[in-house]
Amino acid sequence: MISGQTMFLRNFLPASYILEINFRGREEFVMNSPKEIANNYIAIGKGKVNTPVAKMFVLGILAGIFIAFGGVASTAAAVSIPLASAGKFLGACIFPGGLTMVLLAGSELFTGNCLLVIPLCKKEITLGGMLKNWVVVYLGNMVGGIGVAAICVFSHQAGLFNNGLAASMISTAAGKVSLSFGDAFLRGIACNFLVCIAVWISFAAKQVSSKIIGLFFPIMMFVLCGFEHSVANMYYIAAGIFAKGNAAYLEAATAAGADVSGLTWGAMFTKNLLPVTLGNIIGGVVLVGLAYWFVYLKDD
Repeated sequence: MISGQTMFLRNFLPASYILEINFRGREEFVMNSPKEIANNYIAIGKGKVNTPVAKMFVLGILAGIFIAFGGVASTAAAVSIPLASAGKFLGACIFPGGLTMVLLAGSELFTGNCLLVIPLCKKEITLGGMLKNWVVVYLGNMVGGIGVAAICVFSHQAGLFNNGLAASMISTAAGKVSLSFGDAFLRGIACNFLVCIAVWISFAAKQVSSKIIGLFFPIMMFVLCGFEHSVANMYYIAAGIFAKGNAAYLEAATAAGADVSGLTWGAMFTKNLLPVTLGNIIGGVVLVGLAYWFVYLKDD
């Protein structure tokens, strides 16, 4: 029999905390424990590594597209509000939609796949298999992100808000390639710590609504704090470079104070993606993957 307290919880608490009655009549939380997540990820990781390369690449493209559209919507939302601080907060709240699509629609995201270190440490996959997955997925993510950037700019969607969206694209990209190596690296560590925690939390949930709620806050935090995500930057910087080639967009950006002198394809890779990617690997592999492996799986 369901108690009044349980019924109250079902009606008013978020899905990740809802109680249910199992077949023996006991009340249980509808979520996986951290140890269960760690054990479950071993099978998930093996599946990722054993996916055929062509399918892995396509899934990588999809993830790049999903994250890029999260970036497009986030920037559009931010630009739509005159007050910059409110716009930044709204944009941060919109961006998690990208990771929601990645995790629920099915795709392969490089930053989340840093958790493959867990099955690697359990000797369920090989180092070569993990690195192959990272490289193929990373390239797929790049194709998807740059593709969305091209569509948005060349379709003149970037002209929204009297070219304000394009100006923001260019300013954002210019700012990202102007970071020092150390700043980009450290921001990459912080970013992928939060991203992998978001993925981890989503695996705790057994309901779709719980997954969305769980991943929302860590992703919102990294965007709001201005941390650096390598896959998102594939879109952000490419969009700025493409927009820079449009005279009207460039004029709007320079009028807003953007310095585009260093905004080039070479700078995208050497001044941003290289340090950010390295930082993302440290944040995901060491601070999340290895940490949870050590705590929950090392002695099993």
